[in-house]
Amino acid sequence: MLTSLKRTIMKMFREFLVYHHSSLEFRAKLLTLMVSSNGEMCECEKQKLKEIANTIYHDDPDRAALLVDMVKEFHNKIVTDNGLNFEHLIQQVAKEVKEVKRFCGKIDIGLLMQLHECIDEEEEEERLFQMRIIEFLQELKSECEEG
Repeated sequence: MLTSLKRTIMKMFREFLVYHHSSLEFRAKLLTLMVSSNGEMCECEKQKLKEIANTIYHDDPDRAALLVDMVKEFHNKIVTDNGLNFEHLIQQVAKEVKEVKRFCGKIDIGLLMQLHECIDEEEEEERLFQMRIIEFLQELKSECEEG
């Protein structure tokens, strides 16, 4: 129960309590682009999301859990049309990469590709759409590194 209360407080006041909150939020937006591309989050994506969060924050399980919670929160906002839509999220990511150059290094195509593996081969449109997202993020990263 204490852990649950701690996570709830961290979620409510994360902007003030979480070290490098903006970096964590940016990573959550990147991951949300992938899991929200088809409008739902399957079990495979949930599992991969936890693995990715633990890979990124291998020495900080609380931060990894907070990353997963943020992705789920952003995803839920998109699905319920609660102040965030997919196109707006793409625009936010592009804007933040251009404004904060260190975010460029946070775009890890290899980790994003792990989420891409969750889409069935038969779902060609969804696979193609996710690949377009990955290409977009790769292009953003390339532009940032060149400039």
